[in-house]
Amino acid sequence: MRVLQFGFGNRGAHIYLPHQFERDTVVYTGTHDNDTTLGWWQHASDQERCHASAYLGREPEGMNWAFIRAAEASLADLCLVPLQDVLGLGSEARMNVPSRPDGNWTWRYQPGALTGELASRLATIAEVSDRDQHLTAARQQGGREVGEEFAA
Repeated sequence: MRVLQFGFGNRGAHIYLPHQFERDTVVYTGTHDNDTTLGWWQHASDQERCHASAYLGREPEGMNWAFIRAAEASLADLCLVPLQDVLGLGSEARMNVPSRPDGNWTWRYQPGALTGELASRLATIAEVSDRDQHLTAARQQGGREVGEEFAA
């Protein structure tokens, strides 16, 4: 399990960066126990932001997309991106703060937040990073329905 947000603190943390991954890995931009990627970015140290920018480049539409692109382009077998990162949400959408007894697990996405533009952007990244192979293979197996079990 590799969480990209962990990779920018110091040299020892570089095991969480895509150039260190092996195939048998699951990569996350962040998890339910971490801040959203934009929340992380807003609260990261100057050194972490400097290292993340140097490694990922700056994304005009938000660092969440730089993290998503890096995770998807990695050679990790599985890539998981929290919906909050796709939607570009900050700390207000954090799912869980470990050891905090109240206020966790209350975030819900808003109707209409999932747009065709977001789907198209994710599909393009999945295609160019070859993460669409499961969908392509399913279509070639006689048009089998591919639904929510597919995760790019």
